[in-house]
Amino acid sequence: MPQFPSKEWLDEYALRINQSAAYREAAATWEGDVCYVFEPEPDRGVPREIWSWLDLWHGACRGARYDFPPEEGARAKFVIRAPYSRWKEVINKELNPVKGMMQGKLKLTGDMPTIVRHVRAAEELVNIAASVPTEFVDEPAS
Repeated sequence: MPQFPSKEWLDEYALRINQSAAYREAAATWEGDVCYVFEPEPDRGVPREIWSWLDLWHGACRGARYDFPPEEGARAKFVIRAPYSRWKEVINKELNPVKGMMQGKLKLTGDMPTIVRHVRAAEELVNIAASVPTEFVDEPAS
């Protein structure tokens, strides 16, 4: 079971994005890469900032990268950042990411109206994330 956050988790997520007919349909007109930034929470097992990147294009994930320099990630069309515990809430479907962005719980760099126009695609990305068997770094292994 992949640990979150990790390259293994991101790779499984990208694979599941490409296997999802629901995402392919919901994101048919989506164009743009996205960086998810996991802000450090040392007391929860995330000692430093970690950047991950997805090349999302018309319902497919054309590439995924994990743990690279922020100056590379900052070039993405959308950058969404939050502490690790917020991302955990998103994956556990306790926080809707679009509402979280509007409430300032997730910080967006990029065009918010574009995100809102593609809310179904965002919801499918959360459904896919929730489907990945996940071991969180701050929870004991089961």
